[in-house]
Amino acid sequence: MPLSSLSSAILSHMLSISNVPHPQLRSIPSLKVSKTIDYGQLNILCHMRGLQYYRKSSVLSVHDAFMKQYPKVFLKKKRVLPSLSKEEDERHATTDKKEESQPKQPGDESHNIAVHIKKVHGGYTLYGQKTMEEKIVEFLAILKKMPVHRTRREHVFVWKMLKTIPELTSQLNDEYLKTLSENLFSETWIKGSTVDANDGLYVILKGQARLKIQRGKKVTEEGKLTTSSPQPENVHSHIFSEDFENSTISESDPILKMWSTFGVLEVTDQGESETKYSAITEEDCEIIKFSSANYTKIKLERSNLELKQKIKLIHKCPYYETWPTLSIYELVTLIKWKKFPADQVIVESGNIISFVAFIKSGYCKVYRNIIGLVKAQSKIKKIQKSVYMGDLKENESFGEISILLQVPLTCTIIAGNDVEMAIIEEKDLNKLEPVTRQLMLQTAKRTYGHLKDEDVKNEYLRKEKQKEWKNFKDNTVKKSMYYSGISPGFGKWNHHWKTVPRNLKNPLVIY
Repeated sequence: MPLSSLSSAILSHMLSISNVPHPQLRSIPSLKVSKTIDYGQLNILCHMRGLQYYRKSSVLSVHDAFMKQYPKVFLKKKRVLPSLSKEEDERHATTDKKEESQPKQPGDESHNIAVHIKKVHGGYTLYGQKTMEEKIVEFLAILKKMPVHRTRREHVFVWKMLKTIPELTSQLNDEYLKTLSENLFSETWIKGSTVDANDGLYVILKGQARLKIQRGKKVTEEGKLTTSSPQPENVHSHIFSEDFENSTISESDPILKMWSTFGVLEVTDQGESETKYSAITEEDCEIIKFSSANYTKIKLERSNLELKQKIKLIHKCPYYETWPTLSIYELVTLIKWKKFPADQVIVESGNIISFVAFIKSGYCKVYRNIIGLVKAQSKIKKIQKSVYMGDLKENESFGEISILLQVPLTCTIIAGNDVEMAIIEEKDLNKLEPVTRQLMLQTAKRTYGHLKDEDVKNEYLRKEKQKEWKNFKDNTVKKSMYYSGISPGFGKWNHHWKTVPRNLKNPLVIY
């Protein structure tokens, strides 16, 4: 029977393949043994049996046994320190004896490169904290510059250096001191100069001087001359003379040294009875001056700014939007600023509040008390619970009705975070005009006064149902995960039980 063309092609291909010689056999490369692995310990690790062979053991115990064996697989190289030759030992011993015999001179740091760098740069420390002497040198150099030519860092440095002077910080707070320090500059007074200190507070930065004080005189109704009594707080001993210009330096005059202050920061209008202060330099001095005029100007600007803030705060409160300007100004004169930390109870339910509050920043939480039923040991008890009803936010006020009518509040107010308020105390509120007090009663409303007892009960029931549903949901998910043997914090294991063993140390936590 003749073959088809396809069958003959397949046969010829098979014959041609059978005539091709086989490739030469190649040797398999030998595996290199790693020098960092202990194969004996690795074999022990590989033959450790799984959890299914230890039914009485817990997952943690089997896992700990595996992790104790695992680090033993890897070999650690031992560090071998090079040994010192005998000649080097003898040389070090002789040098040590010489160093012991020759005591070190103080300041001998020839091998410290920081000392040489400091000398090259004129004695200034480039890295690390600077010494007090270096800070004073830099402080004086900055004060020689005009204030407009100083950098922001230099202004901050001057302010921080002035904060280290106790007599300054006792008279100026941080805000005033920071503002005044931006316009300070140093003045050089040569030896024998007289520094009149009746227009500001002076601070000696360098040098020494003696304080001279003249107590002024005034004429009484009887025509007699009397001396005035005001004296600065920072001066303890004085010498007074009738004619200051003709007075001479006395050894009993107080000595003013570095960081000493003299003069007055606030000038009072006393006319002829004003006490005059001055200092006579005993050597060249560097002095800075806090001008009384600048201080008075800054105080006036701050008071005007604070007044605007108070007016703006009251205008934004919902109850005071339609108030006349004169009535608002009457409230502003009585306002004081007060801060409350987070979670502080401002007023409790059933108490009369002692002030009216206008919230500037932050918020307060409002709670209402309710009598709830709780089942405990097959008995039902009545307990008082606080129900969260809402928040008092910025530009809202509270306490007007309670303090004016002497009515206790029906809610508890707690600071939700750090709260800053403008308050009017009860003693100041009684100073208001009757028309203003009546206007406040007409416009203000009770804090959450629209809520009835039924509304509070409905809110309490809603939250209790929400809490029960959350507990039911969490328990259901927890039971499902325990049933499947899923435990957070552990890897995948072949479990042959339906539930996780009870002796598991870390129980499941659902957040």
